[in-house]
Amino acid sequence: MHTAAQSSQPTVIRTNLGAIFVSLELSRSTWLITSLSPGRSEKMSKHSVLAGDVPGLFALFSKLGEKSRIKTGHTYPMITIQEAGLDGFWIHRVLEKEGIESHVVDPASIAASRRSRRAKTDRIDGEALLRTLMAYKRGEPRVCTMARPPSPEEEDRRRICRERKALIVERVAHVNRIKGLLFAQGITNYGSLRQDRRERLAELRTGDGRALPAHMQAQIRRELDRLELLLEQIKAVEAERDALIAVQAAAATPSPVTMLLQFKGIGTECAAILWSEGLFRHFDNRRQVAAYAGLAPTPWQSGSIDREQGVSKAGNPRLRATLIQMAWLWLRHQPKSVLTQWFNERVQRNRGRLKKSTIVALARKLLVALWKYATSGVLIEGAIMKST
Repeated sequence: MHTAAQSSQPTVIRTNLGAIFVSLELSRSTWLITSLSPGRSEKMSKHSVLAGDVPGLFALFSKLGEKSRIKTGHTYPMITIQEAGLDGFWIHRVLEKEGIESHVVDPASIAASRRSRRAKTDRIDGEALLRTLMAYKRGEPRVCTMARPPSPEEEDRRRICRERKALIVERVAHVNRIKGLLFAQGITNYGSLRQDRRERLAELRTGDGRALPAHMQAQIRRELDRLELLLEQIKAVEAERDALIAVQAAAATPSPVTMLLQFKGIGTECAAILWSEGLFRHFDNRRQVAAYAGLAPTPWQSGSIDREQGVSKAGNPRLRATLIQMAWLWLRHQPKSVLTQWFNERVQRNRGRLKKSTIVALARKLLVALWKYATSGVLIEGAIMKST
């Protein structure tokens, strides 16, 4: 009997590439460039340039394009991909300025091996990025999540609220350090944020009736120096924030931040964070809004198993934390709104249990409702507006 001979060569899937696909694996020292060009027999090539060497990167791109043109006789466009990370979006903007199609991908959305000990190198990551880019350009659904880089103005605007948050954290650290130092001496009634903090420091007495030791006083005074500097910087940042909101209020078209400030219970800081962290960008539907804040539900369903894992926490953490705080404030200042009534009915049905999970659900509903109001003017039923 005659049998067909089986080839020992692996099967090669050949595709007609219509562009030069390039992935950028960025680090502090070097950039690993992985490319796949027409006429290369579907073989990936790897090159490295020094981190930040933009002229060297473009010289490499020109070299790749020239090699592809010599082998195929055609000139192909270039498409690049990089992970969102510490480098921000400046490289993406440089590439787009030169007419190169650039994509920034969420690294957590790229499928990875589920083995407990999987190999991970820059070369492997670069090839995975390249395969992800090609699948995305082929139109495969849900292959990854591409980030939408903000404009330089939008990116710079949200630094105000982020800097204020960092300063508040530092302020709390200094206040707690002073409290800890004094607590070890039996002193519990000292307010380091009061106006007369330095005068009261000299009058303090330890728990056993002694005057505060000299070195202890000197250390606390230095802590107060740093604390007072932080208080001045917080005031300066808040003044910049208020000036920016005043400019938006004077504009001809209503801004989301000025519209949010019309609700009772929403203050300047919460409105500024919602505007700069979330409502500055376009969303197609309410699911995208909830997913961007990390408040979308995460089901776990397999066969007869069907349970809820809670929110994804995959979105903007600053926006999510602010919305949880706003949800509690909404219950206090908007008792007649539909959202508050929904929360009360849900908690009453559960006999007072599951309040924390219910407040997260309220935060998701509140975000969607505020997004509808800021974009379409749909007023929340029963909401109380501030008196002008």
